This record gives sequence, C-alpha cells and structure tokens, in this order.
Amino acid sequence: MTIEQNRKLVTSIPGPKSQALHQNRLQHVGHGVGATLPVYIDSAQGAILVDVDGNQFIDMGSGIGVTTIGHTNEAVVKAVSEQVAKLTHTLFTVTPYIPYVEVCEILNAHMPGDFVKRSALFNSGAEAVENAIKLARKFTKRNEIAVFDHAYHGRTNLTMAMNFKNMPYADGFGPFAGSVTHVPMSYPFHDPEGMTGFEAAQRAINYMEKRIGGKNLAAVVIEPIQGEGGFIVPAPGFLKTLSEWTHANGIVLVADEVQAGIARTGKWFATEHEAGFEPDLMTIAKGIAGGMPISAVTGRAEIMDSSHAGGIGGTFGGNPVASAAAVAVLRQIEAGGVLEKAVHIENVMKPRLLAMQAKYPVIGEIRGRGAMLAIEFILPGTRTPNSAAVDSVVKHCHANGVLVLNAGTYGNVIRFLPSLAISDELINEALDVVEQGIAAL
Repeated sequence: MTIEQNRKLVTSIPGPKSQALHQNRLQHVGHGVGATLPVYIDSAQGAILVDVDGNQFIDMGSGIGVTTIGHTNEAVVKAVSEQVAKLTHTLFTVTPYIPYVEVCEILNAHMPGDFVKRSALFNSGAEAVENAIKLARKFTKRNEIAVFDHAYHGRTNLTMAMNFKNMPYADGFGPFAGSVTHVPMSYPFHDPEGMTGFEAAQRAINYMEKRIGGKNLAAVVIEPIQGEGGFIVPAPGFLKTLSEWTHANGIVLVADEVQAGIARTGKWFATEHEAGFEPDLMTIAKGIAGGMPISAVTGRAEIMDSSHAGGIGGTFGGNPVASAAAVAVLRQIEAGGVLEKAVHIENVMKPRLLAMQAKYPVIGEIRGRGAMLAIEFILPGTRTPNSAAVDSVVKHCHANGVLVLNAGTYGNVIRFLPSLAISDELINEALDVVEQGIAAL
C-alpha cells in the first residue's frame, strides 16, 4: 500500500480546500446532483480515501458497493493501464474484442443453475435491469412486470417506475413507464410476528394472481437482499416459494444482484444463500470491475438468445477497458480468498453490532450478510422508524473521518459496504466511531 491504511484528520470536515472546491462546483454542476459529504477526494487505496486537504477517511461505503475489491486494486490498475494503451473503444457489436467475451465466460461459469447460460454487457445497473426486462418480454411475449415494496432498481424512466421510493429518485420526473406493479415484500422486522417466508411469499403471489394474473406476467424482479431499501433479507423460504411459482407459470424470474452480487455477501451471488431459489436472469454491476463502469445480464441461453440480432447492445456497453478491469476482479475471486474475506468481515462486524443493539434501545435490528450489513434505528420501545438518529450518527461519523451511508425507505438505516481489502483494525476503529455517535444520542 502506498497510502497508509489509517484514519487521519488534519482539518475540520470539510477542510478549506474542499469548501472552496464545493463553492466552485455549485457554480458549474447541476444542483440536482447531490453531495452526501462534500469532501473532494484526491486519491484512494484499499479502504482509505484521501481528500484534497490531506484528511484520510475509513471508507465503509465503497462507492455504494463498487470498489468491493478495494480502491486502486493493483491487478485492476494493471489491467486498465495495459488495455487503455492497446484499445479504448471499437463497439463490440461492430468489431468484437476478447475481454468482453472473457467477462461473459466467467459470469456464465459462476451463475447458479443447471442450464446453459449466456451474458451481455452494458454500462450501469439500471441499464442491465432495462435489458433484462426487454429480454423477458421478448421471450414470454407478455408485458407485465412485478417488483417489490422497498425495491430500488435505478434512475432511468422504466427503473424509476420500478422503485418503491418516490423521493428523491422519481419525484416530479414522470410520467413513467407502465405495466409495472408493486407487491408486498418479506420484511421480517416489520411483518406480522411469526410470519414465515412461505406465508410472505403466498401473500405476494396472491397479490400478483389477483392484481395482474400469472399468465400476463413477463417477469418478476427481486433483489435477493434489498439494497437501497435497507439491506432487507427476506425470511427463509420466501425466495424459494417465489421461484417455484414463477417457474410453474412461465414467468421469467430476475434476480437484481447489482448491489448484493460479486462476492459482497460471501458468495458469488446473494442468490446462493437460499436453496431452491433459481433465477432465470441476473443483473450484475457495481462490484464487478473495481470502479470501472460496466454491467451485465446473465441467464438462461434461450432467454438471452430470444432477441433478434441488434436488439441488445449499446455504444459503450462492455467497453474494452472496463471489461479488462472486470476480468481482473473476477479472476481474483476465482483465485480464492475473496469470498472468505467477506465472511470474515461479517464475523468481525456482526458481534460488535449485536453488542451495540443489546446496549442501545435505539437499535431495532442488525441484519445483512457478509460485507453487506446494516443497522435499523427505531424510536425506543417501538418499531417506528427513527431517521433523526441516523442523520445524527452519520454526521458524527463523517466529522470524525468515517464514511458511512444511510438507506431504507424511511431513511432509518445505516448500511456498511466496506471493501474486502479492509483490515480488522480499520473495521474496529470505524465501529468505535459509529458507537460514539450512537452513545451521543
């Protein structure tokens, strides 16, 4: 590491240089582009961000799950440097190149399911979701799409219609794409006490059968662990029951693995945590390429091949440089140790978070898998969301050199997405700061 892996504050947060840069930004960047923490990052490595004032932050967000392999990972930097010197662009659908095919080959090999798979590459998670729906509609010759309460799928017109939360993603931006229906999600912390995953799935299935009709559904799209919704892990049996119903009714089941996939939860895909859950398509992005923009749809060959030639693609989709970065990340996961590190991070973090829950009644639930963990905050003695507590703790963390992110439909969740390059020492130091912020409440 050329950047010391430690937290260091040399100015107030944000520092004077960041403050000046932010004033310049406000003159030139559209104000609809927000800024969670207006410190301007100059460099990063591993799990540390360095701003222009020389402050070093422990990064517990990884660019919202993007730099899973670690900032400026050596293999990624090498792959990008070599590829950018050879070929920056040609458009795969005109004149192909090898890295695109390599990415598809690796993804096909690791998507669960005993069937032939194929992949196609795009630029972002939202674009992958859009193309998965295009393929599902083409394959089934149906139009309707079902999504779940608390879901997040992107910021394009179609994916805004698929999101559960209006603000800030969709407010005032309509009209939106039609033929999208929201159905109840399994949310164990807020579901009726004792509701099983099977019962929660039957509730959702009943809604789809009555509201839409199974014969009209092209696809059911679900995050195996909901991301922006607050790292909601459905009750055991929910995903399996949903899978069985979609397959019995000729509906394409799409697992949105954009935030939870690519080693984040201790497996290649979060889908693998529930036996019997077998999606037909997966959407993949974020952690796949160490910070380079690329996404994928991977799934059953007969669905992936259902489009006419030229119906799927895009100018920058699967760009050679981004594809080379993705190969570098995926090969490291294949080499071993990466999935295990995600499990190790959970084993370090979860006991500390559970100890906080036992100590502070403002914490309602600790949940998640691997290096994808969250705290849900409540008004003590209730299950009422407490967004004010989250705002206070997040501000405390930011002021003290720890970058954390909020989440949740009600803004009452703090989520942790550390890179897998983080040390135990940095994890514990970051959690010390988090606990100080909670104690201050």
